[in-house]
Amino acid sequence: MTAPAPPTAETQDPKAGIRARALDLGFDAVGFAEAAMHEAAQVGLLTYIDRGYHGDMGWLADTAERRRHPRALWAEARSVVVLALNYGPDRDPLALLDRPERGTISVYAQNRDYHDLVKKRLKHLARWMAESLGAQVKVFVDTAPVMEKPLAQRAGLGWQGKHTNLLARGWGNWLFLGEIFTDLDLTPDAPETDHCGSCRACLDACPTNAFPAPYQLDARRCISYLTIEHTGPIPREFRAAMGNRIYGCDDCLAVCPWNKFARRSTETAFHARLELTAPRLADLVQLDDAGFRQVFTASPIKRVGRDRLVRNVLVAIGNSGDPDFLPLVRARLVDHAGVVRALAVWALARLAPADTVRAEAAAQRAHETDADVLAEWAVELGEAQPESPASSADAPSDPDSGGRQR
Repeated sequence: MTAPAPPTAETQDPKAGIRARALDLGFDAVGFAEAAMHEAAQVGLLTYIDRGYHGDMGWLADTAERRRHPRALWAEARSVVVLALNYGPDRDPLALLDRPERGTISVYAQNRDYHDLVKKRLKHLARWMAESLGAQVKVFVDTAPVMEKPLAQRAGLGWQGKHTNLLARGWGNWLFLGEIFTDLDLTPDAPETDHCGSCRACLDACPTNAFPAPYQLDARRCISYLTIEHTGPIPREFRAAMGNRIYGCDDCLAVCPWNKFARRSTETAFHARLELTAPRLADLVQLDDAGFRQVFTASPIKRVGRDRLVRNVLVAIGNSGDPDFLPLVRARLVDHAGVVRALAVWALARLAPADTVRAEAAAQRAHETDADVLAEWAVELGEAQPESPASSADAPSDPDSGGRQR
């Protein structure tokens, strides 16, 4: 009969072993939570969806039940190991906002897609847990229906601030999250408490007033949502406020006072690529599909596709006030994508004299079939009124948008 294997430090204290191994793999913070979601987060999610504040993100509604109950994803789960990677920037994320000829890209998207790196490290840790602790494990990044931010708060990594994102006393607002579900019964860490106090810097910084109240987000008004998740033309009421933000928005994160404890990421994969720190709008608006794929290979921006990015760039060009962009805008009036043509009409009307707009309308409308493009021409020619602004009635607390932890 084979003698049982002698106990090891890891089997005697699995939490300490997991934590040490995670830090060795390059994770910056580790916490442990029960594989369950508290009732307030569950109710908040359902109310948020019921009121429509998730906008085009239909997957939030489709996966709501699994999102509410971690064990609906995996019945054997008993504990969740929540892990964080710091992606703190080395420069002011808002510095480009006064350079209208350049595009501002959210910090998290200025280099490689974080999903790849986080998942690779999660799998390494999960494999170690299986081999060293005999654990069953499942790995999740934010593309799975997991309420990451409430779990991270329950695991003691940080708290959801008034902007609804996770922030931490030791890292500020710049953490990527990932989880390992396991059948091990691990003692949960103490949940983190809220340390926002009376501060409302993030709420006041929002260019589009996307926060009806502290801890509440109307995603339909959020520039990150509008430039990434929203598929149609950017609603008119938000275009001027977008400025030159062409992918995401860091305003509410960047102004948080807790960033005084933030540190620049030591992970080179998260350091900004030079060509994405201050890209020229004139270059981006000319990208075709092949050029887009070449520039944004392995970037999170790749998932929105060329058409949506050029749509966003045209909003920024319209906001620039620079008529030197007009030849590039006019070229996009005949773009293959309707969403691009629609915003080219808007940008043209911001930069060109009225007689030029009328002349272009006469040349383009006769063969235009896209309803959104025709609607843009009608508004610019004074034949129709812009759509009514979106409602921002009282919203529920946003327990977790299901998207990245910015």
